[in-house]
Amino acid sequence: MAGSSGTTFAKRQKERARQEKQAEKAQRRAQRKLQQEEAKPPLEKPKDLAITYDEEGRPEGLSFHDF
Repeated sequence: MAGSSGTTFAKRQKERARQEKQAEKAQRRAQRKLQQEEAKPPLEKPKDLAITYDEEGRPEGLSFHDF
């Protein structure tokens, strides 16, 4: 029995190290994802977009060709 307790302890240490490594990887992944989102340029509206109004002064819908 004395021999098996040492292997159990080693397995426990190995499993704990594996879990810690996984947690570190997940943290690095999340940090990298945040940095990529911050680096993205903001979306811009087209500058030549013209909104037209009907006879009653309400804006008309945009069609496919307006973009």
